[in-house]
Amino acid sequence: MSNILVRAITGALFVALIIGSILLGDFTTIGIFSAFLVLGLVEYFKLFKENKIVHLKWGMPVVVSILIYGLLLSTLFCNVDPKLAGALIIPILLLLMMTELWRKKTNPLVNLGIQLFGFFYLVIPFFLTIYIRSNDDAFGGYTLVGMYVLIWSNDTFAYLSGRFFGKTKLFERISPKKTWEGTIGGVILTLAIGVLLGYLDKERGVYFWLPAAMIVVPGAIFGDLLESLFKRSLNIKDSGNILPGHGGILDRFDAALFTIPFFFCWWTIWSLIA
Repeated sequence: MSNILVRAITGALFVALIIGSILLGDFTTIGIFSAFLVLGLVEYFKLFKENKIVHLKWGMPVVVSILIYGLLLSTLFCNVDPKLAGALIIPILLLLMMTELWRKKTNPLVNLGIQLFGFFYLVIPFFLTIYIRSNDDAFGGYTLVGMYVLIWSNDTFAYLSGRFFGKTKLFERISPKKTWEGTIGGVILTLAIGVLLGYLDKERGVYFWLPAAMIVVPGAIFGDLLESLFKRSLNIKDSGNILPGHGGILDRFDAALFTIPFFFCWWTIWSLIA
């Protein structure tokens, strides 16, 4: 019970921080999410500190990732031409790859793959979060808040349903505690939350939010499983310990990191057809 209480308090504070930063505006969203990104990047690269196959130091890839993230943000808030930002990002990534020539490690391709994956896994979703918020003035950040509510609903309801009714393992090889009963409970209640969000959103209604929920549900499930796969392959329980009861930044954002690009795709399609 004490662990559940700690988890609940940490989760409530985390939710308040995320929603508060989004509703207060672009710059609070940038500040909070950028801080989470930096912590997540450091946490991600430190996962391989004791690995005998991957040989990485976290400093250089974190700095490069932050530099690329800054270039992406500059296209939103500093009137930098996206073509120029893209033209700079590609050489920066290539220069990062060139550093393997001097590091003399036994698995350079593995090292490069881990670094490039970290960029796509973390930087892109966090940037898309800021992009949605900066282009959501008509709804005051409601779209982004709604997305996170759907992600958290799936996570919470799946956890509770699995705890009380779970018997049949979903993917025991990767995540032994997840069950079909928990997953189905999360799906049903998240879709119900999607209908509720549609009812509250008088302009877009369920035509936007129910499909959004249908996109978020599998995204959140596979995002959670994907991070579980990473941890199991590295033989670790949590990605970190910065969030009591929840583990690390990657543990808390695992569902969101996989879901955000798909939600962004649906949000973009809606903006074009609505």
